Amino acid sequence: MHGTVAPDWVGDRSTMAVDIPENPASFLPDVEREAHDWMTRFAAGNATAAELAAFKQWSARDRAHVEAFARACQLWEAVGPASELMHANAPLQQARRGHIGRRAFIGGAIAASSAAAYVAIRPPLELWPSLSELAADYRTAPGEQRSVVLAGGASVELNTRTSIVLRPSTEATERIELISGETAVAARPDKGRAIEVIAGSGRIAATDALFNVRYEDGVVCTTCVSGALEVAWGDRVTRLRPGHEVVYSRDAMRPVTAVNTATVMAWKDGVLVFQARPLGDAVAEINRYRSGRIIITNAQLRRRSFSARFLIANVDTVVTQIQQVFEASVTNLPGGIVLLG
Repeated sequence: MHGTVAPDWVGDRSTMAVDIPENPASFLPDVEREAHDWMTRFAAGNATAAELAAFKQWSARDRAHVEAFARACQLWEAVGPASELMHANAPLQQARRGHIGRRAFIGGAIAASSAAAYVAIRPPLELWPSLSELAADYRTAPGEQRSVVLAGGASVELNTRTSIVLRPSTEATERIELISGETAVAARPDKGRAIEVIAGSGRIAATDALFNVRYEDGVVCTTCVSGALEVAWGDRVTRLRPGHEVVYSRDAMRPVTAVNTATVMAWKDGVLVFQARPLGDAVAEINRYRSGRIIITNAQLRRRSFSARFLIANVDTVVTQIQQVFEASVTNLPGGIVLLG
């Protein structure tokens, strides 16, 4: 035993504070501990070819190894941030080879109330919708697209993994909130009402325009395709004309830039287009259109430039394409999890 565990019941006894040992994974059964050790190596993004070969041998020895690693993938993103919620004033230790670090290991890693709350708010590896997404008025599943005509006349097209909520409107303006994902909005002046889209810390307003709004990982990108629109962020108002976009987050608004709107809107035609994108960014986009998760285990591979054009309906074929172009190794795991190395 590397440390002692001292229960300290608080309030309604729903939370237990513990003295965390240096390597809490040591409490796990051998197979689970080995799976978490492999996960820490891949999460660091610097696994070697020899390590990946060793992992394949380990996973091939027993189906239980593969299932344990799949569980480790699902828990990995939950355990670290849940620990931050519980120990906000404690420095977060970086994961090292074969160790998880001084992280909360309570009630089976995520059974404690704070960890469970985190998983509900931000599901690990985005394998299921968050609470806010489940509460949306309209929501699309991975790979699904949907069109909605609002009462005020504006049309809204939802891309994959997109959630919107209808907000109180006025006689002059109809309002929706983009909880997450991507949507194309067409405001029609002949219907008499403007449209306002709330996204993150800003708002996008238009009377006669076609525009695209994407909200992912706290960043909002608004692209004007036709007409004109205004993007309000704090006390700043930016006016966009066709072929231009602006990006903002909670902390800043970037300058307006020119873009190829055909590429931005290609998803409406069921197509994904990548032009000299880092493979890591491309895979993050591809993950939005499929169940499960593609994980790149090699940092160098993640930085490689990737250009491709393919149908969203054939999104799973991209793994084979990446394997052929970059001579990458592929390991398929339960739950649609794929390792690329």
